[in-house]
Amino acid sequence: MKNLLDELSRRKKQAIAVLADVIMLPVALWSAFALRLGEVSPEVTPYWPAFVICVCVAVPVFGRLGLYRQVIRYMGNHAMLAVLAGCTLAALAVMVVPFMLQLKGFPRSVPMIFWMLALLYVSGTRFAVREYIQRRNRAHTRQPIVIYGAGSKGVELARLLMQGDEYQPVAFVDDNKTLQRSSIDGIYVYAPKLLGQILKDNTARQVFVAVSRNARDRRAIIDFLAEFSVRVRLIPDINALVSGRQTLTNVRDVGIEDLLGRNEVEALPHLLAQSVADKTVLVTGAGGSIGSELCRQILRQRPVLMVLLDQSEYGLYQIHRELHSIADEEGLPVPLAMVLGSVTDTALLQRTFSRYQVNTVYHAAAYKHVSLVENNVIQGLKNNTFGTLYCAEAAMDGGVDNFILISTDKAVRTTSVMGASKRLAEMILQAVQAESSTTQFSMVRFGNVLGSSGSVVPLFAEQIESGGPVTVTHPEVTRYFMSIPEAAQLVLQAASMAQGGDVFLLDMGEPVKILDMAHRMIRLKGFTVKDENNPDGEIEVKYTGLKPGEKLHEELLVGGDVTGTDHRKIMRAEEGYLPWVELRGALNTLEQACDTFDYEAVKTFIEGLVEGADLEAQLEDLTPRSPVVSLKPAVQKDQH
Repeated sequence: MKNLLDELSRRKKQAIAVLADVIMLPVALWSAFALRLGEVSPEVTPYWPAFVICVCVAVPVFGRLGLYRQVIRYMGNHAMLAVLAGCTLAALAVMVVPFMLQLKGFPRSVPMIFWMLALLYVSGTRFAVREYIQRRNRAHTRQPIVIYGAGSKGVELARLLMQGDEYQPVAFVDDNKTLQRSSIDGIYVYAPKLLGQILKDNTARQVFVAVSRNARDRRAIIDFLAEFSVRVRLIPDINALVSGRQTLTNVRDVGIEDLLGRNEVEALPHLLAQSVADKTVLVTGAGGSIGSELCRQILRQRPVLMVLLDQSEYGLYQIHRELHSIADEEGLPVPLAMVLGSVTDTALLQRTFSRYQVNTVYHAAAYKHVSLVENNVIQGLKNNTFGTLYCAEAAMDGGVDNFILISTDKAVRTTSVMGASKRLAEMILQAVQAESSTTQFSMVRFGNVLGSSGSVVPLFAEQIESGGPVTVTHPEVTRYFMSIPEAAQLVLQAASMAQGGDVFLLDMGEPVKILDMAHRMIRLKGFTVKDENNPDGEIEVKYTGLKPGEKLHEELLVGGDVTGTDHRKIMRAEEGYLPWVELRGALNTLEQACDTFDYEAVKTFIEGLVEGADLEAQLEDLTPRSPVVSLKPAVQKDQH
């Protein structure tokens, strides 16, 4: 039917329309006799002139008024006016003919009944064809989608989608048995177990999740949908969609935070504010992922002054703009001071602490990419370890009250220089705490944060969008994950509970198997995994091997006891450290080794200082493996 209609010429389509009217008008008159006489087969032979006249009057009028020039799929008010005029004149002709031809027994009410039926039949056929064409076109151009959730949120979403031209809801799926086997706005509600057949029957490749559930329940739904290799999308606030404050472009794909299913614990207001409200707060690494989120949350606690320090001009510019915007929108009269520079610049640090009279420091500045630091060992140590030392000394000299280091789980029994550099930074703060009578030093240790620069999650998303392959280092590798806002919020609260020398651990939940996460992300984007069991799959997962310094599993605790705190997501650990006199001498030797690029000495001192550190696998990586590329054939290798 579809191909036949598309292949017909314009003339043939007009001829079909005329033929339909030639049939519909006599049928309308016959129906009028049947209704008037109350007979299924009325005797209308004596009145045959009326049947001829109604066609001869109406069809020319329709043609004259342009009814047959109308494109049915776009038929509107003008077409209806033409139908009304033609049917009215035809009804008047049917009324006059019996008197002119003296047709006896012609019922006087038939012309009026004919008029109403003619309007219905002539316009009805056209609207029926128009609806068929529009439905066919919608089915052809709009993407069929399934909505998970037939509650108020799902129904509102379906109605909104029906008004657009992009998506066509074909089914609801809901685990509420009272809604199953019902129809809402013409869309049937199915049980979740039937989803596979629904997707097959309707060729739908997307499922919109429209349910108001907690994070764990939402994760259960997402895990269920991940088995079907459909693109799963989550809708924003439905009220925002209906009101127009948000559009369907705000509909998002499933993120790693949805896969984790973590229910973030409500912050304790007094802990959030205690170390920053009415104080001058300095954030190092303010343009980074953790540093910038700390800045956002600190700003809302109304400090007296915020000092932002970063060596990245662009990062500092961006966070400055954003904080100004937040302050203007939320009415937060907090002045901002921008300091462009490195935490290894001791003169800059001393001047900054003295000039702004800083009360609280959040030290987030660090090189955190394991592979980059493995290939830039000296810079990693100078920035992460000695940058922390210089900041701590400047803080004590400047009379800072609280100094909080943002640390990492990679500092525990590390196999990487990056992890070792952060553990050394922790040990420095533990040691100087015993020497400080004014400044409280503490550190907060946690794992990977979602959406940070270099995170595996955006890399996977990028690889999936480009058609794969998705690269995983090892089939058994696991990592802890936490959202950036949650991590920053817990850091602020931990700082308020510091007593000096504290090592705080954040509850990261259960470790996530990276391979499982990659498989879920592929399926939830609507693709199938290509592997030995499914060689015809769309996206392959390739194993690249662990990079130098990477571990299969990360830990949060070196050793010792762990106790709870006032916040159930924050724990305090007791860990050993070297006294400052011993550590200071070792650091001096390490610093000299860094200044002379003595990699063997660096390795020896790190393994001697950091408990559990084992850099044997990185011995080769501390010097370049291949010569520097040059156009000159005889260039000596760079031994650095």
